[in-house]
Amino acid sequence: MDRRGTGDLPTLTVDEYLNRKWVGRALYRLVRHPVFMFGVVPIFAFFVQNRLPVGLMYAGWRYWLSAMATNAAIASVLGVIYWVGGADVLLFVFLPTMIVAASIGVWLFNIQHQFEHTTWEHEAHWKLQHAAFYGSSHYALSAPLRWITANVGVHHVHHVASRIPFYRLEEVLRDHAELADCQRITLYESLHCARLHLWDESRQRLSTFSEALSNAKHA
Repeated sequence: MDRRGTGDLPTLTVDEYLNRKWVGRALYRLVRHPVFMFGVVPIFAFFVQNRLPVGLMYAGWRYWLSAMATNAAIASVLGVIYWVGGADVLLFVFLPTMIVAASIGVWLFNIQHQFEHTTWEHEAHWKLQHAAFYGSSHYALSAPLRWITANVGVHHVHHVASRIPFYRLEEVLRDHAELADCQRITLYESLHCARLHLWDESRQRLSTFSEALSNAKHA
């Protein structure tokens, strides 16, 4: 909780939300709205933010070199698509596909960390293994979806040992059955996660706006 803002979605505690003025609350509700979160945020993140690592200007030249090299590769691909298929293919096939893929990417990232019984800790109490197993989900997808997403749903294991290749993650679950049930979320259950927006420190769970504010009012 002491290092929010890097590599995660904007998340406020109930107290932080209540202590904001109405403008701050309105902006937070806008950012957390599913239409904005999975419609606007992916476009900004993948098409703007990741293309120009402005926030890393003082972190060394490697970030800029990596970003610019990726941009050059993307430009080359776009040039080939335009040369082969023309502007119509670029605008009406490639671009919509990229937007949908970006939205799916943000959705997957959301489900992997923003679920009801996730965990947030202050730095003094934060432990790697606990954060990995309980702050990351096991998104239990069907076999075709597991293949398409390269087993990204086995996210809790990835955070414990990121060097395990994606094609070995299912073996980990098979050999360690207790990990298969750790923070397990099905595709149907994940739909509820899009409504969870505020971290309730008193109950140690992610809550909806109405639920969190109702509990705060009673408290």
